[in-house]
Amino acid sequence: MRGGKCSRRYVNVVSVSPAELLLKYVLVLVSAAVLLTVLLQKYSIPFKDELRRALSDGLQKSGPASRAPSKGPCDMARDCPEDHFSFYVRSGAANVVAPKICLRNKLVLGSVLNNAGPGINIVTIHGKTGDVLKTAHFDMYSGNVKPLVEFLKSIETGSVVLMASYDDPSTKLDEEARKLIAELGSLSVKSLGFRDNWVFVGGKGASVHSNFEKYQKNEKTKNKYENWPELIEIQGCIPKYLD
Repeated sequence: MRGGKCSRRYVNVVSVSPAELLLKYVLVLVSAAVLLTVLLQKYSIPFKDELRRALSDGLQKSGPASRAPSKGPCDMARDCPEDHFSFYVRSGAANVVAPKICLRNKLVLGSVLNNAGPGINIVTIHGKTGDVLKTAHFDMYSGNVKPLVEFLKSIETGSVVLMASYDDPSTKLDEEARKLIAELGSLSVKSLGFRDNWVFVGGKGASVHSNFEKYQKNEKTKNKYENWPELIEIQGCIPKYLD
């Protein structure tokens, strides 16, 4: 107020219709959504790649798990996914130390159980449950190959088969037996010779070559036990059989 007179200021008010307000609101939301999408694309793709790589490496690596190895009869040092079975197979040493086969850190074939012997030692398990179906050993030096052939023919589709040699696995091993074992996924059985060491895990109906196989040839100049090669072993995770 100056000189007793009142001064007034007038402000122009621009009226905005509800439709215009709604349009502005929608534009703001669209802009925010576009910005968020760009940020997610920029930062989530590397994360997904790292996660995928980590999962792939974790399932494919054959090294021991982080936990300490067991101190029982099974020298297993790995954990397996829930849809897999852990296994350990060790061949015999010369004609002195019997082989052993373990499943889920439990001994299922070995001298302690009195179910291992010279020749080819076999354990069959149910491909879905992991239950042991049969254990057997067949003398391939002084025995007969027919019981082995009959056993191999009796294995049901979907079964997992674990094998380990002891002393001599091949003298009586004929072409029919070799073919039946090859059908389980073995490659080395075709060349298995006198006193060679061999361990193998395969499956009936798998129709693929198994990655779970080791073969040590009997060569006197390289043998650890003079007339026998060094013992060999494999361990890993067997996927459950799915229909």
